[in-house]
Amino acid sequence: MNLIMSSVATTALISLILALIAFWLPSLNPDNEKLSPYECGFDPLGSARLPFSLRFFLVAILFLLFDLEIALLLPLPWGNQLLTPLSTLLWATIILILLTLGLIYEWFQGGLEWAE
Repeated sequence: MNLIMSSVATTALISLILALIAFWLPSLNPDNEKLSPYECGFDPLGSARLPFSLRFFLVAILFLLFDLEIALLLPLPWGNQLLTPLSTLLWATIILILLTLGLIYEWFQGGLEWAE
């Protein structure tokens, strides 16, 4: 049995054991205190379901997008040691162009302007 099959079998066995243990463990009964929102030990002052600003969500998504760009481009210096460094630079250029076009689109749509 090769290494990959043994790793898959071990992972499947551990997952099955953990699922069976979770199935047999007693379920906890939630009470009113456990279901209430927590605000630093105090009773909540208002509703915990207040509307969330879409601007914060957009900024968070844009941050994750450009953070992913950095994570994809970090191993780029080691790409020159591959057999085809030109293809590595080509893929990096394509990623940068796509993300730059997305940023320009968001800018022209007004998604980056905070105040209206």
